[in-house]
Amino acid sequence: MTAATPPPTPDSPGPPDSPASPGPPAPPDAATLLRTTGAVREFTGRPVTRAEVARILDLARFAPSGGNQQPWHVVTVEAPAVRAALGECIVAAAKEYVTLRAAGQRPFGLTAHGRWPGPGPVDLAAARAADLDAPAFTGLAHAPAVLAVLVELGKLAAMDAELDRHGVVAGASIYPFCWQILLAARLEGLGGVLTTFAVRHEPTALAALGAPPGWALAAVVALGEPVHRPTRLRREPVTAFATVDGFAGPALSP
Repeated sequence: MTAATPPPTPDSPGPPDSPASPGPPAPPDAATLLRTTGAVREFTGRPVTRAEVARILDLARFAPSGGNQQPWHVVTVEAPAVRAALGECIVAAAKEYVTLRAAGQRPFGLTAHGRWPGPGPVDLAAARAADLDAPAFTGLAHAPAVLAVLVELGKLAAMDAELDRHGVVAGASIYPFCWQILLAARLEGLGGVLTTFAVRHEPTALAALGAPPGWALAAVVALGEPVHRPTRLRREPVTAFATVDGFAGPALSP
């Protein structure tokens, strides 16, 4: 009978031809996560599994929401027909956006007393009928994972509902959740982008998703393994946007 091989000791760590398997990359620390989570629109062909999406949403669900209403519902879009419908909504809005920007406008900007003044002389129907050479938009529906984030309108508190401008406050109960999806995706070694372009053609998108009455489309989130990982984001310094005791007060500085 052959004697059993004794276990390795600190002085004999094991045979040199059996290296340890490399583990997954260490997740970034909190500061790095916040400073380097940029929009990723180009992905490798590696699939994103349902298990990965479930882990991402398991972290994202701890996002804050008004009254802890948690008004979200996420549809993981796998069916080609549903992806195609969302893709058409995104591309149609992208064509409008690009055309408005080419005309010198802030596309859909709230520039008239807090409301969008409309397209002016721009023919949006013609824009939608034109071709679009912009893979950043046309490829989103083909990302390894596509998540449609819906929001239950009756659970939102629009504290600015009676102000004479377009409302913005209700989004505080849904977009932190969307952002946490992107942060959680980073911890899985993935990247992604949040787009609201499909909302421009929301009735078509909601019909494709089978959403019941009372729900709205907040965003579409595309996820996957990035071809290139952002390492430095261009952002204004704190002194450019933070002041003391008033909008025209001195810049906040250490």
